[in-house]
Amino acid sequence: MTTADGRAAQVLPIAGTPPGPPQPPGILAACDGSDGALWALDRAMSEAERYELPLYLLGVVDPAPGGYPPGMAELVQESIERLSGSMADGLRRALRTVEQARSRPFEGPVSLHVVLGRVVEVLLAASVGQHTLVVGARGNGGFTRLLLGSVSTAAVHHAACPVLVVPAPPARR
Repeated sequence: MTTADGRAAQVLPIAGTPPGPPQPPGILAACDGSDGALWALDRAMSEAERYELPLYLLGVVDPAPGGYPPGMAELVQESIERLSGSMADGLRRALRTVEQARSRPFEGPVSLHVVLGRVVEVLLAASVGQHTLVVGARGNGGFTRLLLGSVSTAAVHHAACPVLVVPAPPARR
């Protein structure tokens, strides 16, 4: 794989733990592969550059969104590993996609993290000690948001650091 300027692209390793001490505070970007997450990642890169901070890209895999009956956890381990691998590939693809769309490449330090757990719980825990948490807005509003909840709403109300919610660009609203 090569970059737009012909240099060999490095393959970033994936950490299985959320960013935090002993790593320095940085810009934490949540990524689920949606368009909103890509817009948020672009803004997170700009924030990391502005404040000269590391960028931490976090993807969360919920291994049991509905829970497991007793004794089933062992049977789904292969699926969990596949989901984690898919999320890791998705983070790398998101990073590459956003970098290609920018007028200049992001040159700051970046690390990728895929963590198992409930999305909101992992995101809130990872926000401790960070400079800023950046999340995308999905655009669900009104009654739908009331019924389903929202990662960005939970982040705004409960994160341990400032939160930047990035809406869709005006042409996409």
